[in-house]
Amino acid sequence: MASPQFDELAERLGIALGDPGAIRQAFVHSSYHNENPTLGTGHNERLEFLGDAVIGLIVSRLLYDRFPEEDEGFLTARRAALVNRDSLAAIALELGLDRFLLLGRGEADAGGAMRPSLLAATFEAVAGAVAVTEGPDASGRWLRGIFESRLRESEETNSLKSGKSRLQEWAQRRHHVKPSYDLLSVSGPPHLQAFTVEVRINGERRGIGHGSSRQRAEEAAALVALLGVEDRSSHPAGQPG
Repeated sequence: MASPQFDELAERLGIALGDPGAIRQAFVHSSYHNENPTLGTGHNERLEFLGDAVIGLIVSRLLYDRFPEEDEGFLTARRAALVNRDSLAAIALELGLDRFLLLGRGEADAGGAMRPSLLAATFEAVAGAVAVTEGPDASGRWLRGIFESRLRESEETNSLKSGKSRLQEWAQRRHHVKPSYDLLSVSGPPHLQAFTVEVRINGERRGIGHGSSRQRAEEAAALVALLGVEDRSSHPAGQPG
């Protein structure tokens, strides 16, 4: 990566980058590496593996700190909403990472630079590279800033509505019915019970949630269902709405 490109990338990321070679590798897709076997660095899949774990840890800690009263089911659903493929792809585009991708000819001709899965993987690889080159503190601050911003945006959009309310609005708008919630199980001693609930729309199971109360389990199930709704909206072909 030439120096002007490197400087532009550092500016886009908002973080000092001490190792151009490692960051460059984050953008080397396996298709490019296969066509350029003499390339000094490898492709980005190892960095992608590391970045996936780093992002998961940072986002988990962010949610753990932000919602001290919420249980595992709620936190899991929120994390899934923040780090799913489409969310990470959107971050990659916002940062302009697609401009730095190195793709093989076939992958490039097929529009690989705009594929959500490839964009998400690139962001994960960049996160891995930043963790390797800048260390856990700097990379953690960088990632926390990115996801705090996205969490604020989601809270501003949905802060007045629970997951159950949003799911009900969608179900009534799309199917003219209300979601139904069924209690699947209650376990544990009376002072430490765990509830499992499923939500159905038109008889079709849309999500399962867990919580320390039935209400929290229903909310967790609704959030899982909403993730499915968003995924189906992104990939409507051949899938029921």
